Amino acid sequence: MSDLATALLGLLGGMVGGLLGVGGGILFVPALTIFQDKPQVEAEATSLLAIIPVALAAVWRQHGYGNIRLREGLLIGALSPLGVAVGVVVANEVPERALKLGFAALLVVTAVQLLRRSLAGPEEKEAPRAGGSS
Repeated sequence: MSDLATALLGLLGGMVGGLLGVGGGILFVPALTIFQDKPQVEAEATSLLAIIPVALAAVWRQHGYGNIRLREGLLIGALSPLGVAVGVVVANEVPERALKLGFAALLVVTAVQLLRRSLAGPEEKEAPRAGGSS
């Protein structure tokens, strides 16, 4: 992939991350494997690095809108390195085909859940919590 195509992928991934809250990884991994012929593990590792600035920019903007749930975000963030460490070991031990099928299954399950929720109608807004946002 050319530098221009890579830059466009970064821009598109950032836009999708900001719009949908996916951090761009949902685009980066398939794009790197399909268009740049990268192995699945390398695409996942590259995507994880690329997600850092995307996520930081998105958090900064969403914080400005008051959409951040600080306590939940910090709890998830504090516990996720353990999951990442286990996931990296597993990703480097299982066959690449299994990783690709697992990622594809995740995308399909996510798409079905989003479609189901979208067709169910508008969600009710959550009542503000006592003490404001955390």
